[in-house]
Amino acid sequence: MPAALKHLVDILQILIDMLMVGMVSVSALAAVGMSMQFMMIVNVLMTLYVVGGNALISRFIGQRRKRRASALLYALAIVAAVFSLFVSFGGYFGSEYIYAMMGAEAEVVEQGALYFKIISLGMVFMFIDALFYNALSAAGDTKNSLYIKLLSSALNAFLNYVFIFGHFGFEAMGVEGAAYATVFAYGFNVAAYFLLLKKPHAHLGILPLFRIKDIIRVWHVGWSAALERGISSISFLFFVAIIAAYGTAELAGYQVGLRIEGIAFMPGFGFAIAATALVGQSLGAREKERAYAMGIISGRIAYMFMGSVGVVLILFPEFLVGFFTQDTQTIAVASYYLIFVGLAQIPLAIMFVYSGALRGAGATKTTLKISVFSLWIFRVIPSFIAYKLGYPIEAIFIIMNVETLIKGVVYMAIYKKRVWLDTKI
Repeated sequence: MPAALKHLVDILQILIDMLMVGMVSVSALAAVGMSMQFMMIVNVLMTLYVVGGNALISRFIGQRRKRRASALLYALAIVAAVFSLFVSFGGYFGSEYIYAMMGAEAEVVEQGALYFKIISLGMVFMFIDALFYNALSAAGDTKNSLYIKLLSSALNAFLNYVFIFGHFGFEAMGVEGAAYATVFAYGFNVAAYFLLLKKPHAHLGILPLFRIKDIIRVWHVGWSAALERGISSISFLFFVAIIAAYGTAELAGYQVGLRIEGIAFMPGFGFAIAATALVGQSLGAREKERAYAMGIISGRIAYMFMGSVGVVLILFPEFLVGFFTQDTQTIAVASYYLIFVGLAQIPLAIMFVYSGALRGAGATKTTLKISVFSLWIFRVIPSFIAYKLGYPIEAIFIIMNVETLIKGVVYMAIYKKRVWLDTKI
């Protein structure tokens, strides 16, 4: 539950960002929303060390080898810092090109470049934050991550108020202010995690040993997860480009709807993280039946929560969207989006949790095959055809829902076969 609540706070932080940026302009809202899609590409590098690290750390903890897990965390922190430097360089100098390549209008490109250049300067904090949070979750500590996130989210909201609108002697900086607030919040997270990991009774520590053998094991699990995330991210960028082709209002509506839907994602993400950790720890302790049961239980709780939130999305879409924008066309698009995705929350919950369980077992090649095939065959290509044939934006949202349903059914079938329980890492 702390993991689920932490993801709720994550989403609320994003929603507050979107709410405040939406008061600047629709273009600013679309620009910040598109940056979330770019971060999906950045997450590919994070996945390379996070997913494999999670699987290995959880098994070490299940085997009661805390020192080995702590040494791995130290090595992965170095890897994360190095990766972040490349992303910072590319993001800072290529931000305008990235937005233009996505087909955004001129004002969105201008606003987005200002925002993403600043975000790029704080990329090292984001990379290490992702590592520490996931490592502690794999070790069984989700409460402290929740407390850290609550404090940093409050800091982010306060700095948004100060920097975006200009208070306490600061000039109004618009989207640039939102970027600065985000970077400062992530910097706070990293500092807090360092203090936590230094405590003698922490679930995990930082032991300055670099074991090449363990990094190679992380790589064997992580490369297929990273490839999955990379292809999925490219697929989503194509999908967003199709939506952007409809116009700025449609793009902004999709982005607002996606952020609101993130509240429904919260239990799915949270219980997926729980399933990843519990499955990994159980397999480390050689308890396969317990590993299987942990995924089943996590899935049932997740789809109960997400199904309930889905009902709210279906019944009150315009009310929810109205908090973020007053543009009538944007409200209409976002409302249609929420109604459609509200219907798909249960299969989405199944997909989140069972894919998380498979990754916890190290079965990342399986999730790679499912994700790539499903996204391209059932989402991106049909959406492109629908756009070219002149179908409205609602048709794109329906295609998205059908793809989610198919993927959920496939994951359920594979999970119940139990073959993944014998994965070696």
